[in-house]
Amino acid sequence: MRQFTVTKNDAGQRLDRFAAKLVPSMPSSLLQKYFRRKEIKLNGRWARPDVRLAVGDEVRLFLPEEFFGQAPREDGWLATVRPELDIVYEDENVLLVSKRPGVLCHSASGWSADTLLARIQAHAYQSGQWDPAAENSFAPALCNRIDRGTGGIVIAAKTAEALRVLDEKIRAREVTKEYLCVCLGKPSPAQGRLEGWLFKDAVKNQVYVKPRQEPGTSFAATDYRLLAHRDGLSLVTCRLHTGRTHQIRVQMAHAGWPLLGDGKYGRERVNRQYGEDRQLLWSWRVGFDFTSGAGPLDYLAGRRFTVERVPFAEKYFPGL
Repeated sequence: MRQFTVTKNDAGQRLDRFAAKLVPSMPSSLLQKYFRRKEIKLNGRWARPDVRLAVGDEVRLFLPEEFFGQAPREDGWLATVRPELDIVYEDENVLLVSKRPGVLCHSASGWSADTLLARIQAHAYQSGQWDPAAENSFAPALCNRIDRGTGGIVIAAKTAEALRVLDEKIRAREVTKEYLCVCLGKPSPAQGRLEGWLFKDAVKNQVYVKPRQEPGTSFAATDYRLLAHRDGLSLVTCRLHTGRTHQIRVQMAHAGWPLLGDGKYGRERVNRQYGEDRQLLWSWRVGFDFTSGAGPLDYLAGRRFTVERVPFAEKYFPGL
């Protein structure tokens, strides 16, 4: 038997989800079996799996010892990983980091210390803001992700409550995301909206624009605005209204303005000509446009955060 005390970062979640994090190797069907056998107790009594936890609750798990696993968040790697973060903004609840192109947000397979998430967790640990030994299930987490080859702002939550609020606000489209990109050609009109239905081939990790809604497609909308044009290249800002995989890259290419450096949707001959092997796309501004209460994050309402510099913009459009 093991006993756990619910902390602030555990409160508010369902009992079964809390238990599942404590025994990550146990199949969900087996965990539900132990619930039915009343081997999981809340404050000394059997409780329904969907009951919500409160700070100070005592959870007892009468489960086989082999299922209690320790996630790879031990002090050893947390103390040795070098975060090397470009911090845009940070407070006790959130962290905005400008990710460098080439860095994965999450590991593609299994856990890895060489990811943005691992660096953020190491930063929180080394700065004394997060102690995994004092937590039952929470760890700093990413609220959004961007492609490996794309740079720019990624939002991380440092508390469970901030994570819940930001996840809700992002789903409600109350967090604005703007990108800078360099594309081939000159968008016309200079300002407009790209709309369409996108289909993702998960096997090829390729997205296609479809002329109409079909099974498996998702609607996508992107506002764009031309900022500058020089020598056949354009500097464009894009604002997402939806968050689909490769959305800006595939919609810009479909419109006839592929991103420079994009090896999947761009023009390889031109990419080689300029020596670019990653799409020139940067998440450069995030706005917290809350239209309703945000609880502990109310202070962020109406605020915008912008990266200080975008390397490729300085390279191809100096002085802007």
